[in-house]
Amino acid sequence: MSKLVVIGDGMVGRRFLEAVAQRDPSWDVTVLCEEPRPAYDRVRLSAFFDGVSAEELSLASDLDGVEVRLGEAATEVDRESKVVRSAAGEYPYDKLVFATGSYAFVPPVEGADLPGVFVYRTIEDLEGIKAHAEGRRHGTVIGGGLLGLEAANALKLLGLDVQIVEFAPWLMARQLDEAGGGVLKQHIERLGIGVDCGTGGTRISSFAGRLRMDTNREGVAYDTDLIVFAAGVRPRDQLARDCGIEVGERGGIVTDASCATSDPDVYAIGEVAAMEGVCYGLVAPGYAMAETVADRLAGGEATFPGADMSTKLKLLGVDVAQFGAFDGPLATTYLDPANGTYAKLVLSDDAQTLLGGMLVGDAEPYPLLRASVGGKVPGTLADLLGGGEVQGSLPDGAQVCSCNAVTKGEIMGAIREGCHDVADLKSCTKAGTSCGSCVPMLKQLLAEGGVEVSKAVCEHFAQSRAELFDIVKVTGITTFSELIARHGAGSGCDLCKPAVASILASLSNGHILDGEQAALQDTNDHFLANMQRNGTYSVVPRIPGGEITPDKLIVIGEVAKEFDLYTKITGGQRIDMFGARVEDLPKIWRKLVDAGFESGHAYGKALRTVKSCVGTDWCRYGVQDSVKMAIDLELRYRGLRSPHKLKSAVSGCARECAEARSKDFGVIATEHGWNLYVGGNGGFTPRHADLLLSDVDTETLVRTIDRFLMFYISTADRLQRTSKWVEALDGGLGYLRGVIVDDRLGICADLDAMMAKHVEHYADEWKGVIDDPEKLQRFVSFVNAPETPDPTIEFEEVRGQKFPAGSTERSRPVLLGTPAIRSSQGK
Repeated sequence: MSKLVVIGDGMVGRRFLEAVAQRDPSWDVTVLCEEPRPAYDRVRLSAFFDGVSAEELSLASDLDGVEVRLGEAATEVDRESKVVRSAAGEYPYDKLVFATGSYAFVPPVEGADLPGVFVYRTIEDLEGIKAHAEGRRHGTVIGGGLLGLEAANALKLLGLDVQIVEFAPWLMARQLDEAGGGVLKQHIERLGIGVDCGTGGTRISSFAGRLRMDTNREGVAYDTDLIVFAAGVRPRDQLARDCGIEVGERGGIVTDASCATSDPDVYAIGEVAAMEGVCYGLVAPGYAMAETVADRLAGGEATFPGADMSTKLKLLGVDVAQFGAFDGPLATTYLDPANGTYAKLVLSDDAQTLLGGMLVGDAEPYPLLRASVGGKVPGTLADLLGGGEVQGSLPDGAQVCSCNAVTKGEIMGAIREGCHDVADLKSCTKAGTSCGSCVPMLKQLLAEGGVEVSKAVCEHFAQSRAELFDIVKVTGITTFSELIARHGAGSGCDLCKPAVASILASLSNGHILDGEQAALQDTNDHFLANMQRNGTYSVVPRIPGGEITPDKLIVIGEVAKEFDLYTKITGGQRIDMFGARVEDLPKIWRKLVDAGFESGHAYGKALRTVKSCVGTDWCRYGVQDSVKMAIDLELRYRGLRSPHKLKSAVSGCARECAEARSKDFGVIATEHGWNLYVGGNGGFTPRHADLLLSDVDTETLVRTIDRFLMFYISTADRLQRTSKWVEALDGGLGYLRGVIVDDRLGICADLDAMMAKHVEHYADEWKGVIDDPEKLQRFVSFVNAPETPDPTIEFEEVRGQKFPAGSTERSRPVLLGTPAIRSSQGK
């Protein structure tokens, strides 16, 4: 029996073993694995900090004729004797495969070996990081690429304040251009994570149980508790070097198209292989190499088919994708800084062929775009990002899963043969089993194949959001733990927890910070305020209809002056105050509440504003009292929690100064009453609302809006805007009119009762905090030092107001992390 030795048992090595077992199980295989555990999913490594165990990440499987020797590193390859040696013995081979992968690159920084300094590569690394982080406050990540952002997310999940330091001029410089990197930076800073690009560490020292990292920028240093190097990887080719196998100038074992090295009996696959001088750091090319060598060992003539370097990840909650060519003859771009979205399509010089592109903030069209590379552009950016009409469908030869080289034709064949859900497709085709970015496309193809696709909220709840809403409503369940125990599985995730929190709030189940509910909330809801880029918060009191008395204006001015807040009048007729420290929020709210203000819910998925023009009181064109109507509607629906934020407006005449037709529900006055429009929105893909009712009286108008909102809240998907919800209704606007106007389903009385309950039980969330000593305890910068303000928050003065330090062109910050040297501009 021929002997095969494999050095390394990572993801690529494991794929190779499975491929050999499938093609030619006659080989006697020995695997030398340096790590103490068998292969695991390194692509999902960060899930370890989200509660996924090492066992759940494992890719181990029993294969006949394969002996895996864990914790046994290969120490020498004797090519003359065709033997691999380890500390435990010798292993002869007929064929040898290097699958040694890569190691974490650590720049030449003095002190990089100090306690508290880690790399981000293995489960053992993660266990060390987790243990060291316990009881500490600050972490610094060196590297702003894919790995660095994953490491930053891991530290954030451990409860640390995080600073990213990146040598390149922008984040993810290998996948994104400067504009895309800039939008990604905005997203990450909004999470309270510092980002310092164009900076490198030069020296790490320890003091008083902490670490200090000096940088290549004069006067800039970082004090921290923990440092993680995630600055890239290098191929583990030392064994090959030692035995005389050819390696590339920049590292990696040189191979030909069959993955054979300079020794015809030795192959190299994965990150250690330099295919035509290129070492690929993604799993997809490694899998292709594994299949190639397995075919060769079985007597085939396969060659490496090339590498698809497309990438889609959700980094710190932000969708990022890059596919095909990075640049080309033509490019079309869309940048929306307000909504944190950037898109770029790279086109041929005749603009007819898609060559590649990138997406930041909204990566929903990624599967379609990636599969269309080299073919016709499937639509405009507005179509693709707005869910509009796209051109045709994918050809059968289009690659859907680049990790495992699975085409649409193979998937559709599996569907015809009986695969009826995503799990079946994963099992049959391996599509979606690696990075998971093609799973949305698998769902689309199931639908195209006539299979009804699950609308489950997530893996923990098989029900849709609407079904969960009905369950909570009917059973009277008031906590997430009871709901998941009775109707779900596991412990929940960042998809289902906020969704259930919203449902509980929509059904008036107490203050959102009461008991268990507090732990379910997103960051902004957690503190009833919007977190800003420098870790401070904005305070937005409700000003119904934009109408405010001079006395209340004075109070806002006094509060802003006392707490030194930046003030701005918003587009929704409210006054926004920025720069509030977390410990000051209850004090600010107390002064505002005492003056008659309440929360404007700028932080929540709830009603934001009902904008108005001045109506008949002042305008010579007004035909109805739009101000009173706007105030009445805003006070009626204030605090109403929903799947997405809600905006409204009331215009006093057809001149439409309040822009009511761009809102979720908008009202326009007529000589005979009111017109009601629904399903509009601004943002990345603006949509005019549709006319639902004409010339109705006030009672009919309000009753219909009540039903519209409650029907939406009861049936919409998680984070689905009213515009998308109306479009998705089977029968569209006509169906909606039949349900909430004509009561064809017989549910209007129930919808009316739900709204009446909301109105009856409404209570201001700010007041609920300041009147509750227990809730007040969470509003501190540091739990163990509640009176201490966060020293990392710094400001500068511009145009007579304060701004976050470094946020304007006039500012060059001295420090962006935990200060080792205090900025002279700080207050």
